[in-house]
Amino acid sequence: MTVPLVAPAAPLSDARPHLRRVLGHRDLVLLFVVAVFNLNVLPSIAANGGVTIWLWIISLTLFFWPQGIAVIELAHRYPGEGGVYLWAKEVFGDFHGFLSGWCYWTNNMLYVPTIMLYFVGVSVFALGAGHESLADNKFFALSSSLVLLAVLVILNVIGLGVGKWINNVGGIGTGIAAALLIGLGITVWLRFGTSVTAADFKIPANPRFVLNSFGVICFGLVGLELASIMGDEIENPEKILPSAVAWGGVLSGLLYIGATLTLLVAVSKDSINVLQGIVQAVSHMAGRVGVSWIVVPFALMLSLSIAGIGSAWLGGSARIPFVAGLDSYMPAWLGKVHPKYATPYAALIVHAVVSMILVVINFTFTGAGVQETFQKLLSLAVVLQLIPFIYMFGALLKLACADSYVKGHYSRTTLLLAGFSGLATTILGILLAFFPAQQIKSVWSYELWMAGGTLFFVGMAVFFFFVYGGRKAAQMAAAS
Repeated sequence: MTVPLVAPAAPLSDARPHLRRVLGHRDLVLLFVVAVFNLNVLPSIAANGGVTIWLWIISLTLFFWPQGIAVIELAHRYPGEGGVYLWAKEVFGDFHGFLSGWCYWTNNMLYVPTIMLYFVGVSVFALGAGHESLADNKFFALSSSLVLLAVLVILNVIGLGVGKWINNVGGIGTGIAAALLIGLGITVWLRFGTSVTAADFKIPANPRFVLNSFGVICFGLVGLELASIMGDEIENPEKILPSAVAWGGVLSGLLYIGATLTLLVAVSKDSINVLQGIVQAVSHMAGRVGVSWIVVPFALMLSLSIAGIGSAWLGGSARIPFVAGLDSYMPAWLGKVHPKYATPYAALIVHAVVSMILVVINFTFTGAGVQETFQKLLSLAVVLQLIPFIYMFGALLKLACADSYVKGHYSRTTLLLAGFSGLATTILGILLAFFPAQQIKSVWSYELWMAGGTLFFVGMAVFFFFVYGGRKAAQMAAAS
């Protein structure tokens, strides 16, 4: 049932801001790789052992494949700026579109800070031996995170014409870092063998911590929808998007499985640090094969990759409040574009400010360590991130089941299979995210954070749509 319209969308006209089409096929493939293949989630997943390889395979089959189909089909039917926001709005109505976009945006308010913390954990290795402990220093982690966030905001305000090169450098850096990690793993395995056995791939007697990994894995596989949020900034999206989705998806899936296996070969699952696990593994393997000098340049390359990830998600998700501002569900100034750079600068600045506040709150008021703060932000981000995917896969089912069905890019059967598989996996991933990971010290505070955080952000969406949107509609009616 469609929720009644509260605040009518602003009519399209020539006065509506126009964004520049600067993203080509190569840019999209690299954007997908840097957005989907996030090395920062790998250590927290690999820490649960070899059983996570089966979770990767299940998630790639039941969640990632349907995601690619959904992105191509919905972008074909509903092209334009907004992505998950636009699709849910067109299929289910205005409120559902706003809630989908809101969760997608607010999830990134939580996720972008985790990227900053991960950057800190890796970059200290680039400073040379003896600086690794700085990553656990709250003051250093906080100040470094805020500086990087400010730099990324400035670059994205200047425009995707510049900001996309940060994304591209991140994509290339991610590929090089993953290739080096996997290459060292293969070398160590061939020369020294491995301590990993078939028993490591069995379900543990107490699978509680592994359950959280499934939600994080699904979270790690999102990102194919990111380019469609910037649909008005893609050169000829109808032609290049399907191919870019396919290439980005295949490369990301192979990199995830290969990198997870390498971590398990290099480092005991009980010794993996969720912030420094990747560099930790490279340092260990490089020492064994006599190339320890490679750790510093690897950490530098990985730091660039992480900065690219942060730039991609910061710039992409900021388009959500930009479109919502144009549609009158949020303050109109969020829909403004920079007079010189033609970018949604107001939305980018608001996103950065809220992310900064969340980081400060977690460090200042909760007393949690850096690793626990990282895990709490990540788990809540998982829940909020997957809510838009309920709408995305639900849209496939609704379109396929409609009596007036008209074939788009895929057949009705394909849409039904992808929609059902993706929807079931998404709901399961959300539920399992409420199981605490190993780094969580207090279960009750974690559950309070998860439940309270979810209700808070969803409640804010209801407020902005029904209360703020209602007042806006009344003001517009009075003015007319």
